[in-house]
Amino acid sequence: MLADLPILPQTRAFLSRKRQMLIGEQWQDAASGNTMSFRNPATGEVLGDVPSAGAEDVDRAVQAARQAFDDSPWSRLRPRERQNLLWKLADLMERDAQELAELECLNNGKSAAVAQVMDVQLAIDFFRYMAGWATKIEGCTVSPSLPLMPDEQFHGFIRREAVGVVGAIVAWNFPLLLACWKLGPALATGCTVVLKPADETPLTALKLAELVLEAGYPAGVFNVITGTGLNAGVALTRHPGVDKLTFTGSTEVGKQIGKAAMDNMTRVTLELGGKSPTLVLADADLQQAAAGAANAIFFNQGQVCCAGSRLYVQRKHFDNVIADIAGIANGMKLGNGLDPSVAMGPLISARQQERVSGYIELGRELGATIACGGESFGPGYFVKPTVIVDVDQKHRLVQEEIFGPVLVAMPFDDLDEAVRLANDNPYGLGASIWSNDLGAVHKMIPRIKSGSVWVNCHSALDPALPFGGYKLSGVGREMGAAAIEHYTELKSVLIRL
Repeated sequence: MLADLPILPQTRAFLSRKRQMLIGEQWQDAASGNTMSFRNPATGEVLGDVPSAGAEDVDRAVQAARQAFDDSPWSRLRPRERQNLLWKLADLMERDAQELAELECLNNGKSAAVAQVMDVQLAIDFFRYMAGWATKIEGCTVSPSLPLMPDEQFHGFIRREAVGVVGAIVAWNFPLLLACWKLGPALATGCTVVLKPADETPLTALKLAELVLEAGYPAGVFNVITGTGLNAGVALTRHPGVDKLTFTGSTEVGKQIGKAAMDNMTRVTLELGGKSPTLVLADADLQQAAAGAANAIFFNQGQVCCAGSRLYVQRKHFDNVIADIAGIANGMKLGNGLDPSVAMGPLISARQQERVSGYIELGRELGATIACGGESFGPGYFVKPTVIVDVDQKHRLVQEEIFGPVLVAMPFDDLDEAVRLANDNPYGLGASIWSNDLGAVHKMIPRIKSGSVWVNCHSALDPALPFGGYKLSGVGREMGAAAIEHYTELKSVLIRL
């Protein structure tokens, strides 16, 4: 089967050899000997297996990370040395960019060509951005005024220090990029990491671990454990040796992780789900807006936490915009992401295909209109890009995250209604406004309850801009200077002179 795939020899070699977890500087099997398989979503075929870690494996990984943080060459590195190691890791990723993209495609289903210029390149850019922060982590001095000791002199200052051992759990929709979002600030600040990739998508995390070792990071700085959320994930979230948990995934699981973190008072950041609105105002370039709205929901098969899954169009243009989006959807080629002509790949699993199809069927049952798409097919886990209209704002299709290529669309009459509809949802991760009226746009931005607002674009990310959400979309931020704050603690120091 591997011999038939149009992939690089090094990608084929990676898939052919035995895969183990990285704990300390050793590649290891699970202590139980258990393994779990992973599949190619485009065909449904098993590609191979990886160790299925349990609590004992997690404990060994956390201990390795603790040793590296407390007493190893890593704990004594200067900021400039951490910076240079991050740059070297980014260079190695750039060297192996095509291999990383092919592994991401085979394991996740997304287009390899898109993954190389988006997922992999964004990860490289993020590491280089975070490398710069390693030498710019600052504290400050204060002039204390102690009323009970007016004749004494004091010197006060505040240090910002690495938080410690980080437990990172990431989702399957952007396996490599999300791992790098956790790893970048952790390495820049001097933390150590135990990463658990999603059950379905372990490959690029293991490849990343190889590159970390090649870059020269000391043993235990980066550990990768593969396994299920119920075993490895739960053990990691409950481990008392973890100083900080960082999770990207569903809101349901994020709540559980947040509760577990509180039991140990573990620091925690959660980047969770979304149901992001796309707002098309009357003055917008309608052709550009339709193309943007289509990309906002169909990119990565709609498996994007900030996907523009709710579309609101000023009423007089509603039918034309829907027709344009339906035309784009109907013209998209679905297939294997290794084919560069493919516009949309499969969903991650049969379970996700069933979930998304179930929402489409629910829409039919409740009288909504399927403007295009609505079908699923195989082999593999494909769902055609779908647009649903004639649906009520309170409907589950509008309120719940579907996480697939399904757009629900409704008209609005004025800007106040548009803002109200945009905010009428338990999530608040992202939103986009399509308009050339900057006055109207600037008035709307403060009123929209979401962590990101894009204007005439959607899901446009930059390493310097914090990313995260309001409400059920999470706690804390990824990227930007805000990420440094989440991976450090403040220490106040007062010296009597």
